[in-house]
Amino acid sequence: MKHLALLSLFSFSVLISVAQKEKTKKGKETLSTTETAVSKPFVLGVIEEIQSKELAEKRTLNVYLPEGYNPNDSINYPVIYLLDGSADEDFIHIVGLVQFFSFEWINQLPKSIVVGIANVDRKRDFTFESDVKPTIPTPNSGHSERFISFIEKELQPFIDKKYRTTSDKTIIGQSLGGLLATEILLKKPTLFNKYIIISPSLWWDSGSLLEQNAAILTETFSQRTDVYIAVGKEGLTPTKIPRVMEVDANLLADKLNETKSKQVKVFFDYLPLENHATIMHQAVMNSFNFLYPMSQH
Repeated sequence: MKHLALLSLFSFSVLISVAQKEKTKKGKETLSTTETAVSKPFVLGVIEEIQSKELAEKRTLNVYLPEGYNPNDSINYPVIYLLDGSADEDFIHIVGLVQFFSFEWINQLPKSIVVGIANVDRKRDFTFESDVKPTIPTPNSGHSERFISFIEKELQPFIDKKYRTTSDKTIIGQSLGGLLATEILLKKPTLFNKYIIISPSLWWDSGSLLEQNAAILTETFSQRTDVYIAVGKEGLTPTKIPRVMEVDANLLADKLNETKSKQVKVFFDYLPLENHATIMHQAVMNSFNFLYPMSQH
């Protein structure tokens, strides 16, 4: 970590100085008044920088700490890891949902730390190696194994050491991020115990992930794992052989529901009023209702 700074996008400092000079209807001048408001920074989170050996580059993290967080007390918090977590991507509105659902008067979601992983090259990081070329350019693609190693060996240990965390870890991914979250679920399922997978790009490599043999499907898989899968009305995928996003998402849910493990719970959510561009916010809100039903409170 090179430095710890206030998250600049969410900070503002404006000095307002207003001088008003008014005249009454009778032409008499009133006294001039000057009002000065002293502003303070508005802080939503902090920026962390971590030098990754796995990726051979520096990575930026946007970190939201819940109200009342104190590194010196004994309270530990669940961690939500957000792919596409740059300040100009999904970090702001997802943090807003986390804060809203954890308000005292709602108390549905436990107060949580949110770690937004800022992107460098999402096509490189979120896709695995494939000889099948999609109809859209994908330069530098196919290195998700390195990014998953970064999460496992560097990111999670860094966050657990730096902040007061519990073993409760959630990952949120949409589109190519949903592809990565699915790959982790099927290849390294114990990295997280809650998966929020939205509009996953399962068309990658002709849908080969849907044929993946996975430990999470076996009777011996013992970690309690909750999986939320959402898809909107999204249509055909950017592949030479036509695939349909809704169908692939359904196939993933069906595959997971065939698990012999009693510890895996799957919820499929079809949102026909949303499309690939609009689904993220609504789906995450719905996922919190699934992961933390009010009946449990």
